[in-house]
Amino acid sequence: MSEFQHISVQDAAARLGEFAVVDIRDPQSFATGHMPDALHLSNDNFAEFLTNTAKDKPVLVVCYHGVSSQQAANVIAQQGYDTVYSMDGGFEAWKLSQDVVTA
Repeated sequence: MSEFQHISVQDAAARLGEFAVVDIRDPQSFATGHMPDALHLSNDNFAEFLTNTAKDKPVLVVCYHGVSSQQAANVIAQQGYDTVYSMDGGFEAWKLSQDVVTA
């Protein structure tokens, strides 16, 4: 069984184009601001994400502070993905030093 890994905001930013970025925060928070190319992932579109995302594509999971994303990253890793990361500090840490997309 695969396990997720931790990644810092700086490392995630340096490798941003490599990941399928999934943001598990609530829809309103996601709409207010999110990482570039992030997908808002919820129970409603989880099956679609699994169908449309290759198992060898690294997945970066983001939440508010990097806590809830660990559980979600573990669930995604259990679906057979080779490389899954939980970003330490979450979106709150990201927005302090990186670009934010607003919807």
